[in-house]
Order: sequence, then C-alpha cells, then structure tokens
Amino acid sequence: MKNKLLLRKKLLVSLIAATISSTAALPTRTWAQSADATLRGSAPASAEITAKNIATGATRRTKASGDGSYVMVGLPPGTYQVDAGPGTEKTVTLTVASTGTLDLVAGAAISGTATTLEGVTVTATTLNEVKTSEVGSTISLHQIQTIPQVTRNFLEFADTVPGMVFSVDSSGHTSLRGGAQNDSSTNVFIDGVGQKNYVKEGGVAGQFASQGNPFPQLAIGEYKVITSNYKAEYDQISSAAVTAETKSGTNEFHGEAFETYTNQDYRKKTPSEIASGVQTPSFEKEYGAALGGPIIKDEMHFFFTYEAKRYDTPITVVPGVSGVESFLPPDVVAQFGPSSLPFTEDLYFGKIDWEFSDQDRIEISSKVRREDQADNIGVAQARSSSILVKNDDTRIDARWQHSSDHWFNELLLTHEKSFNSPSALNLGNGYVYTYQPQQDATIVDTGPSSPLATQNKGQKGPSISDNLTFTDLNWMGDHTVKVGAKFKKVDLTAQDALNINPQFYFDVNPDGTADIPYKAFFTNPVPGLSPTAKSSNKQYGVYVQDDWVVNEKLTLNLGVRWDYEETPSYLDYVTPANVVAALNSQDPNAPAGQTYAQSLALGGVNVNDYISNGHNRNAPKDQFQPRLGFSYDLNGDEEHVIFGGAGRAYDRDLYDYLQLEQTKSALPQYNIFFNTPERPCDPSPTCVAWDPIYLQGLQNLQQLVAASNTGMEVDMINNKLKTPYSDQFSIGMRNKVGDWNTSAAVARILSKDGLVFTLGNRYPDGSFWVNGGQPWGNGIPGFGSLIIGNNGIETKTTQLLLSAEKPYTKDSGWSVSMAYTYTDAEQNRDINEHYAFDEETIHQYPFIDSNAASKHRFVAAGSIDGPWDMVFSGKVTLATPIPHNDIGCYVQDGIYFPTGSHCTPIAATPGGQSIGFGGKAFGYRTLDLAISKNIDMTAGVVLYVRLDFLNVFNFKNYSDVLLTNNGVVTNSRAEYLTTGNITGVPRTIKLQAGFRF
Repeated sequence: MKNKLLLRKKLLVSLIAATISSTAALPTRTWAQSADATLRGSAPASAEITAKNIATGATRRTKASGDGSYVMVGLPPGTYQVDAGPGTEKTVTLTVASTGTLDLVAGAAISGTATTLEGVTVTATTLNEVKTSEVGSTISLHQIQTIPQVTRNFLEFADTVPGMVFSVDSSGHTSLRGGAQNDSSTNVFIDGVGQKNYVKEGGVAGQFASQGNPFPQLAIGEYKVITSNYKAEYDQISSAAVTAETKSGTNEFHGEAFETYTNQDYRKKTPSEIASGVQTPSFEKEYGAALGGPIIKDEMHFFFTYEAKRYDTPITVVPGVSGVESFLPPDVVAQFGPSSLPFTEDLYFGKIDWEFSDQDRIEISSKVRREDQADNIGVAQARSSSILVKNDDTRIDARWQHSSDHWFNELLLTHEKSFNSPSALNLGNGYVYTYQPQQDATIVDTGPSSPLATQNKGQKGPSISDNLTFTDLNWMGDHTVKVGAKFKKVDLTAQDALNINPQFYFDVNPDGTADIPYKAFFTNPVPGLSPTAKSSNKQYGVYVQDDWVVNEKLTLNLGVRWDYEETPSYLDYVTPANVVAALNSQDPNAPAGQTYAQSLALGGVNVNDYISNGHNRNAPKDQFQPRLGFSYDLNGDEEHVIFGGAGRAYDRDLYDYLQLEQTKSALPQYNIFFNTPERPCDPSPTCVAWDPIYLQGLQNLQQLVAASNTGMEVDMINNKLKTPYSDQFSIGMRNKVGDWNTSAAVARILSKDGLVFTLGNRYPDGSFWVNGGQPWGNGIPGFGSLIIGNNGIETKTTQLLLSAEKPYTKDSGWSVSMAYTYTDAEQNRDINEHYAFDEETIHQYPFIDSNAASKHRFVAAGSIDGPWDMVFSGKVTLATPIPHNDIGCYVQDGIYFPTGSHCTPIAATPGGQSIGFGGKAFGYRTLDLAISKNIDMTAGVVLYVRLDFLNVFNFKNYSDVLLTNNGVVTNSRAEYLTTGNITGVPRTIKLQAGFRF
C-alpha cells in the first residue's frame, strides 16, 4: 500500500511537471488568491508539529514526513507558538501571503528580528519571505499606523514599494498604478477575494474617479504588493497585485476610535488661490471606530469597523487652452478660478471567524461602501457643468478551510454588487467653447453637462472557487502543489448616456467668440431599443502551482493557469440590418457601382471583420498563462538570494468599451453643423441653417433627424477581439545585512492587445488623409461616422527596482524603508485614452515616452520612538516630471508627416533641464512628517493625539500642462501651468485624536 501511495504521488508530480512543460510557451491568468501564510521547514522525522495562534488560540497540526520535512498552509498571518516536541519550541510571526522557513530541530537558531507585539506579552521572531520569485514587498501594520497620509486610503502605503505609484490628483481622486500600465491593469485581493472592476476603469471596483477608500483602513492588518511575476493564483491582472488580510477578533476585547480634521485655516493657498486672491473654504473630516473580541474563547471571534469621510476639496477651473481668456465672453471668464468638490463616504466591515476544530476554520464577512460626490470640475470644466456621483459597493464572502496532515482545502463563496451612477447637476442647454486655431480644442464646458455624463454602470453576482493544496509530495525534493478552480456569474450593466442636455459649440479665435454656435451635439432614442446594455457574464478559471524546494538552496515556483470569459452582449450582438445595408450601398462620393464597403476596403477596413450575425464571435480560449520562477539561496541561510522569473498574465476587456455597439445604436449621438458665416458648410442633412429655436428644447434638434439615421455614429468592434495581457521578466537579488533587508531587481514588462477605438471613415479612394484633412464627413451613407474597435495598444517598460528596509522592532524603536525606481517606458497611446482619432490606425502611432511614470522616483519612510511615549515619523517623495503626451501640429499648410497628417503624437517632459532642490528637476516632491503622543489611562485604555504635517515645504506639484512648439513640432515643449491645479496638497496640518483599548 505504501509503495502504491508513493507511486501515485510520483505520477501526480510528473503530470504537473509535464503540464507546465507543455504550456511553457503559452499565456496565463488566475482566480482565487489566499492572503494566508505558509510555514515550512524541517523537524524530527514523523514528528507532530503544532502551531498555536497566540491571539486567538486557534491550533493547527500536521506531521513531518519520513525525511523530517513539513509544510503547514492556510495559516492566518499572526504570531504562533510552534513546536515539534520538547526542546523545539519557537515563537514566530508570519506575514501576509508569505512562506516562512522554520527548522524545529532542538537547539536550532532562527533568523529574523525580534519584536514585541501590541497587546501580546511575548517576543516573537518575524519570518521574512526571501525564497520567492515574486517581485514586491510587504506593508506592515506598524507602517500603516505611523507613516503620514494625505488621504486615509490603505493603498497609499503601496508607493513605498519600488515600481508602485499612489497618487492624489487635483480633484482628490486616488489611484494606484504599477509600472507603466494604466490603473485598470491592477487588482486588489481582500482575504483572497479580487475586487476587480469589470465595467469601469480604475482596477478596483468603486475606485474610478473617487476620493474614497476601497476598504476601511482600520480593518487592514497588513498587505503584500507584488509588482510582477506573481504565482498562478492571481487573475484578472497585468500589472501589480495587492493582497491584504483583514483583522480578526482575538480572545481579548480590543477597540479603537479616531477622528481627523483639517480645513482651509490649516493649509496654504493653492497656486490658483494665490493668483485670484481668494481662498476657497474647504475641510476634511475622517472618523471611525473598530471593535473585536471573543464569542467563544479559542474558537469563535468577531470584528467590526466603521469609517467615514466628509470632504470639501479645493479645485481650480482652468481653460483647456492657455492664453485665450481675453477672447471669451465675460460671463464665461467669470467661471474660471477656485471652486470645490464636496464628498461623503461611509464604510462598514464585519467579520466572524469560527475554528470549530483544529482542522477547520470558517469565516463570514461583509463590506458596505456608500459614496456621494461632486465631480467633473477642473481643467476645461466649469462648476456649472459638474455632475453628482453615487458610488455603492456591497460584498459578502464566506470561506471554509479544512486541513489535514497531507492536504489543505479552501472553499470560497462570494457575492458582490457594485454600481457607479453619475448624473448631471443641472438640466438644459450646455455650452462648449472651442479654439479653432488648435483644431477646435475645448477651452471650457459650461452649463448643464453632456448627456454622456449621466450613466449607471455596475456589476453584481456570485462566485464559487476551491483551492486544494497537497503538502506531502516528495520527489526530487519537496513539493507544495496547489490546484484551484473558479466559476463566477456576474451581471454587468452599462447605461452610457441619458436623453437630456444638448451641447452647443461656439467658435473662439483671436477675433473673439462667435455669437452663433457652429455645432450641436445631442441624443435621440430609437423606439423599442433600450439605452441600457446588460450582459450575464460567466467566468471560468483553473490553475496549478508547484512550489518545489529542490534542496536547501534552490526553490522553483512553477505554475500555469487558464481563464475563459463569456460576454453574451458582445458575443450575441447582431449588427442592425439597416447598418449592414448602408455599408453595402452606393458610396455617394464614389464612382457609380462602388459601395461604401468597397471604399473602406481600399483603405484597409474589411467590414466583414466587424459585422456580427450573432454566431460569428467567440470568446478567446487560448489564455494559457505560464508563470515560472526560481530563487537560489547562495549559502542556504536566507541571507543572499538570487531570484527571477518569467510569465504571462491576462487582464480583461472592460465592459464599458464592449457595450458601445449596443448603447450607441439604442441612444444614437448626433452632430449637426450650422451653416454660419464664420463656419460655412455645404448644405446637407448634417449641415443646416441656424435657427434660434434650436435653443428652445431638445425636441427641436431631434426633429432634424426624425425618421432618419443621418449623423448617427455607428460603433463596431472586431469579431475576433483578443484579451489584453502582459509578458513579465525579472532577475534580482535579496540580501540581509545585519538588521537590513535589501533587494535589487530588473523587470521587463511588455503589455499588448489593449482595446482602442479609431475612425473607420475613408475617402472614396480609400485615403484617410487628403490635404491634411480626415474623412469625418465621409461616414456611412445615411448615418454618421464609423468608429471601429480593435486590439493594438502596447507598452514597453524596463525598470530598475532598488529597496532597503530596516523593520521596526521594540528593542531598536525605529524603522526605515527606502525605494528607488528607474523607469524606461514607451507606449503607442496616452495611458488614459482608449480613443485614437489622430492617425489612420493604432499601428501608425509612434512609440513615445510613457505618461504613466517618472523616469526617476525615490520614496523613503520611517519612524522612531521618542521620549514620553511619543512617535516621530516621516515620508519623503521625489520624482522627476512625468512626460506629457499630446498632439504636435505644424501650423503651416502643406507640411505633413509620412502618414499624411500635419500632426503627430509627441511626448514632452515639463520642467526644462535645470537641476537642483529648488529647480525644475523634480515634477513631484514632498516631505510629510507626523508626531503622535500616547497617554496611558486606566484599564488598558490608551488615548492618543497626532499631528500630520503634509508637504512641509509647500512644494508646488503642478499637474496642468501646457504644450508649445511655435509651429515646429520637433521643438515641442511642455510647461506646467503655475496658476493651475496641483497633485497632492499644499502645506497642510491635520489633527487626529483617538483611543485604543
């Protein structure tokens, strides 16, 4: 029987190895991720290993194999008493999503740093994970509690990890970006549950253009940031992964409450406030409480927290084109200057865990997020055109973990409901002022916002996943093999616009502003069709991960995953018959007998690639993702470790893009031009004489297109759409030097197949450019312009990632971390854009410096315990200017680029070339300091007060950029607008008070 069991184990390992080998050249993706820790090492042969969580009393047991090796998985991060018999007792702390090595041989020493945990009277050794191929680092609870913060968002601390950038823009919106990919490429996992936004940008559900927090900070114990080469567990991601473990109750009641406050009296004026001489009233108030404790000692515990935000953030309305204010009417100019953005958020989180045996653990948790905010105020957007946004997110998770001597299983059930619903602040006519000499660039939107600003987009549905780990597979070393599968049914909703608020465009030039609009933009619903797109998606994923300890020096991380997603509203979509007929009809501008489809074909557009009959589209089935890595411990003592890896990671196409075919056909968008003396146009169904009646109700504009498709934009997406992905490669070395942990790594990331929409129109001979002009007037006969969606956005990034950290210990009383990132990144489209109308195809766009990351970025943070129970902490951030991506144009007629355009995408870096702390070498720089004082009261209650001094030197971190080239594109220069908005905050003082027990 024993020989048969051993044979089965060998066959299983061989099968896994063969699977990995056969798919090594293929793509990858992931599903259920655990934030729990793994403990492995050596012990006396066949000994029983016991690990008891000091705080909760939870106990886990396993048996060592015949050669003494053991693995214990699924341990919630925390401090454990571990032993394998008399004389082997050790007390260690395990960190989130890590693998710690602990030898339980009598008298064996353990590496690590001693620290006394809050509320626990023992001294433990933290086991740092060094034998991993992943590139990243862990954010500790001590860092979360001490480092100064601009906004109470736990993800803010992630930018202390090389390769990561957390930013707060001029509107107070927060975002997290990894490498040089966009925000949507990230994913955050809370207790193993992905928080991915399937509809909108931002990566995390609810984080698109929000000042809020994705999760209450009081509920986060610690988290790990992985910038690349993650294991096969991680899914729906192509840049950085964040995996966090929430707090749980313990055998003692513990609680906390706090309040933070600041207002305009505790901050310096912004640049625009200085220019206007008026300071906008503003305030920030944050407060919350948490409570946790036992329900049944050593078995069942609870934890609950609530946090709230009440903000009124200063913002500046600035023109989208500089130097033109004198050409605008006085009532429009009056709308520039300081303004504000009110915001409210309420966050709730509750959790119950039950260890009803030493082999079983059940967790049930729920999060509720409710937000209301004003938005769309700032660059080229007046307050009169603002929107109100409701942002709601509710999640319920249930997890059952079962362990045995040789395997561990985790079953996870979840349900989510997350919706973002902006709506226009006002109803009526909107007025848009554009500057004709710069191709009608928008100067400012005023009046009620565009009908496109009122939306309702979200996701809801359940999922089930199961992860099974085998811990006793010994064949040419020790294997920990994890296999998992996931199924998710998520209903996606996208209402892309509302039938309100026509927009009238006015021409502005050095002679002033025209009295009559030259264009009107409006919607007109199609009877019988719903302007809301819905799709009941199904997501499937499977993976296998083998962490193979070949010997005491070499560890291999070998994984592969496969993912598949069906989006019925895209797959089953049928191109309207009248659109197909129009495509195959006579091109009115072409010779007789030439259809519009033939004109497109001459220009490289095959309409059959985009016409869907409801059966000719298939979801990609080739999303295999190998993730291979290694670590080599030079001396076998975890002090000098070389690591590296290569892998592929698939993200997904946002539903916000996929639904455009359907919503644009149900609520068409029209552009009608007016034949005015300043902007004459040839009379046609889309060019009419001006009549003031058009200002007196949307229905008067809609009558122009009644019973007609004239001017109706048609969106079509390629039938063979692919899924965006990244290929990741890294090599590096970790070192332990005394109390310091250092890391140096080089990472290369290539992302491909981003979805982009381009102009499909062509002239009759197939040309896209004629005398520098595009075929905007040569749309589908009887309709408007053709917009086509294809894959094609790419980024190419190489980063040097350096870090050094001295962790906090009670004995030393101080900590510091330093992170430096050098980034060389190129892209063929602005990181914030998925439309590309400036060239014929995305492939004609040149690769230019990416506007996703600074070339040099340095972040240092630390704390030190002072006298009288005081703690001093600080954070410094220095970054060179981020390149500005724009379009550079020759003003002279007759000067064109090889594509036929007199414009080309360019990158220009603001700030000039001067060097110095006070000069222009830095695009972002700030020094933040904090000081806190603890006051011990009776019965274990500790009161505290804290002051945060943000941007101590009041550096002006400008965010609005102006582009100039004097008609010579090669001399294009980007400069910061010194009276505009800033990133981060001016010098600000925040006061916080609270208590813990």
